[in-house]
Amino acid sequence: MTQTATETAWKHHVKAGNRFCQKGDYQKAEESFRAALAAAEQFGQQDPRLALTLYDLANLNRVQGFYAEAEPLYKRAMSLTEKIYGPDHPDMAIGMLHLAALYRAQGIFNEVEPLYRRALAVFQKNPEYNLEVATCLNSLADLYRAQGKYSQAEPLFRRALALRENALGLEHPTVAQSLNNLALLYRAQGKYAQAQPLQERALRILQKDLGQEHPTVATAHHDLAELHRLQGNWADSEQHHNLALKIRTKALGTQHPSVASSMSALALLYHTQGKYAQAASLYQELICRREKDWGPEHNYVAESLFNLAELYEDEGEFAKAEPLYWRAIGIVEKTSGPEHPDLARRLTALATGYTEQERFGDAERLFQWALGILERTLGPEHPEMSATMKKYAGMQAKRTQKAASGPADVMWSG
Repeated sequence: MTQTATETAWKHHVKAGNRFCQKGDYQKAEESFRAALAAAEQFGQQDPRLALTLYDLANLNRVQGFYAEAEPLYKRAMSLTEKIYGPDHPDMAIGMLHLAALYRAQGIFNEVEPLYRRALAVFQKNPEYNLEVATCLNSLADLYRAQGKYSQAEPLFRRALALRENALGLEHPTVAQSLNNLALLYRAQGKYAQAQPLQERALRILQKDLGQEHPTVATAHHDLAELHRLQGNWADSEQHHNLALKIRTKALGTQHPSVASSMSALALLYHTQGKYAQAASLYQELICRREKDWGPEHNYVAESLFNLAELYEDEGEFAKAEPLYWRAIGIVEKTSGPEHPDLARRLTALATGYTEQERFGDAERLFQWALGILERTLGPEHPEMSATMKKYAGMQAKRTQKAASGPADVMWSG
């Protein structure tokens, strides 16, 4: 195959891969990106197109939760980029952002912040990279938000928003993304009145720029629906969730993962309102769909199992909930690793269930397990650590009251 023919084939496969990604057809996307990689290998190790193709394939694996497959692809792409351009080139910083996203998805937070800061330092050397600086600031702020470092996150989110407004104008979709990120920070702090106008402005910008039926508009409806749910505005929440589901189904097809995400959010809304039959039906459908699409041991399956388990517990059917909890815990431990905060959250939920059942020994073991993970990964000052400690203390108090034997005999010691 000639160089021109190889380049034509590479472009064709990359374009097809991106198209299949947008449709959520990840199997065909992988086939296309692997064909593109085979073509790119023929360009030689000094050709940036090889690194770009590796990034495409790595991102595809990361989105699907296949982290072990993604990491070596990212590292090879970054190694090639460094050999071509050197360690301080903006393309290296882009690679750092990709790798940081992978580590964050796995809960390896100690690796994430240094990568964001290194990327930020590279971009800040050149004024023409102000938008990339905004991206780095946004990513770092979102990490702080996830870690409960809200006071550190807010000024970074605001700086990123200002950079984007100055560079792109007040009505650009990227500005809408920054508005939404700041709103999510306020939402995490329970500042709903501050979050809502930001999310409503973001939705208006996206509707004006992209139209009423764009998938990104659906995501804005989804986020606003969740804010309404948290405020107890059930009718508004259901309206926005249904709009998101309708847009996603029409634009992306019934098998796209975001359609399942909308179904899951609607199920949670019904669950919150005590509409258990409607919620259970959606959860069960989601489990079947996600097992078919992703396999029986994927985190998406674990999420749906966990949600159904909580529903059964709320209905007073703990015997039906317990095996679902344990199956979800097993999946999360296998796919995300034994030190991921998500595992601690699942353990805490089951421990709380055991507390209600007065199975205090089982609850204690799970609380201790969860607290150990949270202390190592998020630190002793994180709000989630404090919340879990309170639940643990509540269990101790209930056991003490039940036994009528004085103070609890085991306390968390780190």
